[in-house]
Amino acid sequence: MARIIEGERRIIKMSVDDILNIVREYQTICKKSCCYEHTRELLSKADIYIPEDI
Repeated sequence: MARIIEGERRIIKMSVDDILNIVREYQTICKKSCCYEHTRELLSKADIYIPEDI
């Protein structure tokens, strides 16, 4: 689970599972991409969420 660390800047500490889930979601979103610009367009339209540890 992700954890937000307060300070001068907010930092999100993520677990290995969080990162692997993001990579998996990225691969799913971008598997039909043909080029860099198309990848950016697909990602800009996607919502990616990380659960927060409370």
